[in-house]
Amino acid sequence: MKISKIFSLNKTQYELDFVDIDPSVDTPLFLDPYYISKCDFPFAIDAHATLRSYFEFLLALLRGKKVRQAEELFSYLGENNDVCLGMSRGKPNGHGMGPEDTAAIFKELLTSRAVRTGIMEDIEDFRIFVPNVDKDKVSDMTANIIRRHLIEYTKEQCELHGIPLTPSVPSGMYWDAQNRMWDNQYTERLVVEGKPILLVPKRIVSFTDKYTPSQYKQHFVLNFLQHENLQLHTSLVRKYKSGEEYVTKKSIREKEGVMDKEYLARFTEQHPEVFADFKRQTAKKLSHIDGAVLDNLNLQAVCEYLARKLAEIPSGTANASNYHNLIIGIFELLFYPNLSSPKKEHEIHDGRKRIDITFNNSAESGFFFTLPNKNVLLPCPFVFVECKNYTGEVANPELDQLSGRFSNRRGKVGILACRTLDENDSFMKRCADTYEDDRGLILPITDEDLTVALSLFPTQGANAIEQILSQKYEQIAFTK
Repeated sequence: MKISKIFSLNKTQYELDFVDIDPSVDTPLFLDPYYISKCDFPFAIDAHATLRSYFEFLLALLRGKKVRQAEELFSYLGENNDVCLGMSRGKPNGHGMGPEDTAAIFKELLTSRAVRTGIMEDIEDFRIFVPNVDKDKVSDMTANIIRRHLIEYTKEQCELHGIPLTPSVPSGMYWDAQNRMWDNQYTERLVVEGKPILLVPKRIVSFTDKYTPSQYKQHFVLNFLQHENLQLHTSLVRKYKSGEEYVTKKSIREKEGVMDKEYLARFTEQHPEVFADFKRQTAKKLSHIDGAVLDNLNLQAVCEYLARKLAEIPSGTANASNYHNLIIGIFELLFYPNLSSPKKEHEIHDGRKRIDITFNNSAESGFFFTLPNKNVLLPCPFVFVECKNYTGEVANPELDQLSGRFSNRRGKVGILACRTLDENDSFMKRCADTYEDDRGLILPITDEDLTVALSLFPTQGANAIEQILSQKYEQIAFTK
């Protein structure tokens, strides 16, 4: 049974930021450090910094011949079943980093050409150059190193959705990047049937089918060798009837013999530019997973259901929580993958002010990507959302409350979700005044806007809501 069912969230995967796992089985998705490194939003940036800290320290110990310290450092990468990701069959016991695997892989590292020559620079390179390391093991390594980030994310998601946490549960070992050491603590954890669980943002998981040794060998190493043999006119060169020369990859494999990970390390040492090209080209192919993840859902039916629910919720304080909860789900669906990792009631300035919901800006294109690049006065690493469930006119206090929370570091863009706006556009004029005074951009989103966006989402995706935002931004920017 999935987390959403266990805790009666009444939400589909479209409406959830985390991968809706079934704790009794592994979900065939992975934490790929290479993919995480290419994600440019706060959660991913922090997680990647922690991964870099660990791996750089490990390499420094290995290259400094501090074997005992390096072995102890590596020993904590034992398998992490808390995330329930991977390719296990049945209960999540992993194809990952058990104690025996950890010891065996460390021995490989001690003699690794990739480590000795310096061609292995990142943790994702384990999979390319180190024998017996596959996507499961790299995913497990990643989960353990960024465990503290995942614990904090899990707490935030549980608070967002009203899922109870268990106090004083061991965190398990995680990498403390600031002090460059493994650490653990007692903390609140999500526990299901006695088992601690970590939730993982769907924005950072992948199928890890791009950054692989087989892709590197087949499409870069062999391509290079084909071209080299043609240039040198070796005995492997053949001719078509037209006279055009060619070299088959099969003939190269037969000549080269075993093209294992040790071979890839030797090749890369001689031709580092090919590996660099592999990294560049692979980065262009990476993409986020679908909002439904692996669930087979009828998107149009989900959108129609959410539109009906929105229309059914009465305005007023008594239904504020229901409205707030529904808006979170609708925003998850409409804005994914451009906004992610929502956090409820985010305190700032020692708790003096609170924000309804804070999203990471994880956009790689579209409105929230273009906005800060075109207007340096509108940074938005985070996007703030407030929900007002009343039918009266949205007044200055609500606008000032949101704009007063902006800063250059946190961001200066917010969304005010409300049921309706006044007919004479007075609130839009006040938003324009705020914008004109360089106090930030506040974009009001009404029930009507959301209903339109939900109707268009099955065919237009995130562009449905972003077109509405663009129109409102234009109206605000050019209001006199």
